[in-house]
Amino acid sequence: MTIQYQQRITHIRSKFKQWNVEAILISDDINRRWVSGFTGSAGQVIITADQAILVVDSRYWEQAADQAPDFTLFKLRNSKEELKKLYAQTAVSRIALSARHTTLAHKKMLDNIPDIEWVILHDPISPMRFVKTIAELQTIRRAAAITDSAMAKVNTWARPGVNERELAWMLEKEMRQTGADGMAFDIIVAAGKNSAHPHHTPSNYQLQAGDMLTVDMGAKVNGYHSDMTRAFYLGAEPTAEFWQIYNLVLAAHTAVIENARPGMNNHAIDAFARTLINDAGHKEHFGHGLGHGVGLEIHENPHIGSSESAKKRTAVVGMTLTIEPGIYIPDWGGIRIEDLGVMGEYGIELISHCPKAPIIPI
Repeated sequence: MTIQYQQRITHIRSKFKQWNVEAILISDDINRRWVSGFTGSAGQVIITADQAILVVDSRYWEQAADQAPDFTLFKLRNSKEELKKLYAQTAVSRIALSARHTTLAHKKMLDNIPDIEWVILHDPISPMRFVKTIAELQTIRRAAAITDSAMAKVNTWARPGVNERELAWMLEKEMRQTGADGMAFDIIVAAGKNSAHPHHTPSNYQLQAGDMLTVDMGAKVNGYHSDMTRAFYLGAEPTAEFWQIYNLVLAAHTAVIENARPGMNNHAIDAFARTLINDAGHKEHFGHGLGHGVGLEIHENPHIGSSESAKKRTAVVGMTLTIEPGIYIPDWGGIRIEDLGVMGEYGIELISHCPKAPIIPI
């Protein structure tokens, strides 16, 4: 995957006037990786009008030099005095910080550096990751394809007597063996009444005939994530109630795919699904947003939901998003159907391709 890091540096510099700063300090793992390519777990990026500096300690000197050739490497030797000298050498006095990513302890340490005014911005870098490049989308598609392949095995592996943890482990092994660097998040396997918990942690509960089953998982490739959920029924003849809820969730999912367009606000996109579910009497059973962005984080902008803030965000070409309506009924179970897509010029193009085949004959 070829990333033009100089373009990202230039983009950040173009914001300095708007932010009324002379530089920015980036210290969180995700945004530091996005702007530099450095994947280590500790370090700081300082970008000024004419310098791009990556500060790391001795654990990462070789790695940083290899991964971030667009940056000047500053070899930190665990001395706060070194940092003071570094900031003095940059000859800047107003530096932006992200309120979302700066701890109180870090801010307290920074306040001891003389002659620097720290300008607190809410989250200056993350919105720049909103629209994905072609290279990023290629990697996300690879992660989604691995997820597709593993999810297709559920119809074979989910059987009475297999417990939730065992099925989750089989799926994780499959994704790793087919190219995943890791899991996008801890796999959710929720059977029977457990499926009423959207973020259920797999347990020793053994699958039984007549159980509903929710599997939510994603692969991670080169730092980028995928996300998919499928709902199943263990048995050749599901109940009428299962079909009623499943078909309602599927209709809500389909309504979004067929109607969402760039230029719509995220609240309006959410409404395509939520209106169907609410009108069917399940308003209280769909408590989460319709979807979210996916990239270097499993949950990132855009957030698509019914909140007032969603009205202020507009869907744009190139943004990735999940479409995941769900209905969760206490003491019965839940059904969620989720695909990952990218907003195209004429609507959503799905990146997830695993068939929606809910029946598992046993």
